[in-house]
Amino acid sequence: MAFGLNRSELFTRCGMSPTVNFPRVLGIECVGVVENSLDPALPEGTVVAAAMGGMGRQFDGSYAEFALLPTTQLMSVRTNLPWTDLAALPESYLTAYGSLEALRLRPGHRFLIRAASSSVGMAALSLAAAMDVEVACTTRTPSKAESLRRHGADHVVLDHGGSIGEGVREVWPDGADRVLDLVGGVTVIDSLRALAPGGSVCNSGILSGTWVIPQFEPLEDIPSGATLTTFSSSAINTGGWAQRVLQDIVERVETGNYRSVIDQVFPLKELAAAHRRMETNQALGKVVAVVHHS
Repeated sequence: MAFGLNRSELFTRCGMSPTVNFPRVLGIECVGVVENSLDPALPEGTVVAAAMGGMGRQFDGSYAEFALLPTTQLMSVRTNLPWTDLAALPESYLTAYGSLEALRLRPGHRFLIRAASSSVGMAALSLAAAMDVEVACTTRTPSKAESLRRHGADHVVLDHGGSIGEGVREVWPDGADRVLDLVGGVTVIDSLRALAPGGSVCNSGILSGTWVIPQFEPLEDIPSGATLTTFSSSAINTGGWAQRVLQDIVERVETGNYRSVIDQVFPLKELAAAHRRMETNQALGKVVAVVHHS
């Protein structure tokens, strides 16, 4: 089994996720092989992925040698990818895909990804780079700019203390048509200000650690004609779309159309070091952990 780590797990560890109950094994996603199953449709040996649905919050998650999960949220996968590459995909790519669908991103749009060096941000960049859209990425870390360009960014905007408006207007004087805001909370109003007329912001992340938009006044803060939407990772387990989309993503990673952007791989026993890497904003893409059975 292997699993990707997520910044939200830092908040969960501190008791900041609203639905978490302690003690709890963290981990909101994993990939692996079914060891034991009561579902005839998921026999032993089936390669599966799982994400969200209460993992690591309402019930124990993936930071373990085995994960005990409801079969209803297991997605069977056909792939020859290494476990580490596969583990980097489920939550990040499905969240990115759902966010771009919520934004109705189309060819010709000017698309801004806020916090692009995060795992969801890198997945969104990979998806957008395969479309005929012009992509700008924000980062707080200047040293990450060149890596973002290598992964498909047309422009990189430095985020100075949570304000990006001036940098975005230097790239696009009229603003961005679509903005994916993965920081959330205090940055959402600033993202709305970076929009072109009739544009849209999708808030799909809370990297700020703030679960609400402070002093938010919709009539004042949403520009006339603009839209503010969301995509929650909890939607991954609703509607039956995720398995089909994940299989397509896996196949496109296999052919090189999309990328499995892995920052660093840690063994299970070094999860504390993995969390420190995320907390200190060193990661570019997905931090992955692997479990080795003797």
